[in-house]
Amino acid sequence: QVQVVESGGGLVQPGGSLRLSCVASGSIPSFYIMGWYRQAPGQTRDFVADISTIGTPMYAEAVKGRFTISRDSAKHTVYLQMDELKTEDTGVYYCKISSPAFSDTWGQGTPVTVSS
Repeated sequence: QVQVVESGGGLVQPGGSLRLSCVASGSIPSFYIMGWYRQAPGQTRDFVADISTIGTPMYAEAVKGRFTISRDSAKHTVYLQMDELKTEDTGVYYCKISSPAFSDTWGQGTPVTVSS
């Protein structure tokens, strides 16, 4: 069984930065994709960014140039560096791990609030 746990959310002013972390544990295969999604109040859960063990990072248009996803393969961890945050970035950020070896697995989410 695979689990993912997010951390790093919080309250930040517009223009500020936050760094989210997501750690996967359990039976982790050699190939997987880990990514970030966010859900604002009353909205759908939308893709933010992801990265695979062999591919290049992918970003939603809304965050390109402001967010950076990276990974530490040895620790099965991905990070989301969020800079130049805007109020519209507010939401709960969820981590997901995907692999042909198992069903998509989501974390519990970490809240991010961008407000002055």
